Amino acid sequence: MSQTMVDRPAAVQRDVAAHMHSLVGEHFRMPDFYEVGREKIREFATAVQDAHPAHHTEAGAAELGHDTIIASPTFVSVLGGIALENLFEHVIGDYDPGSLLQIDQGFKIHNQIRVGDRLTSDLYLESFRQLAGSDIIVVKNDITDQNGRPMVTTRTTFMAQTGATIDPALTKVVDDVMARASKSRTRTP
Repeated sequence: MSQTMVDRPAAVQRDVAAHMHSLVGEHFRMPDFYEVGREKIREFATAVQDAHPAHHTEAGAAELGHDTIIASPTFVSVLGGIALENLFEHVIGDYDPGSLLQIDQGFKIHNQIRVGDRLTSDLYLESFRQLAGSDIIVVKNDITDQNGRPMVTTRTTFMAQTGATIDPALTKVVDDVMARASKSRTRTP
């Protein structure tokens, strides 16, 4: 069964494990595409300290045979983050996003992501199991361009606990650290 992610009704008491097992094998498509921008590729490359010229200038990309700037291999995590956030918020919904822990991720790159690509994300809940009081969730993400050409396939494994909450003081400390880090990256020398 394939479906587009939409808001689900207000949370109701349910057996989370049974719900998760019922979603295994299901396909969920992001409701809109992600258009790859020139400056976004440059910003991402700078953020991950990837100085390769192909990610910053057309001339650098041309040296590799491309007619426009190309994204660094992990750029796909930008779209992947958006897609996974939507999946957990609109489909799964039983976990506090702050309690999700990514424990593994793999990428298979089929084609180079370039400026102007319109990427679509198709997510599949591949597996769910419970281990030592935690839920282990594996999500596959097939990313294609505007022509249906496969670009990247990712598999991400999460560990989570239903009903888990994070100490608000810890959340504030992490938010403050992230805000300071973001502010320091935006300063110009």
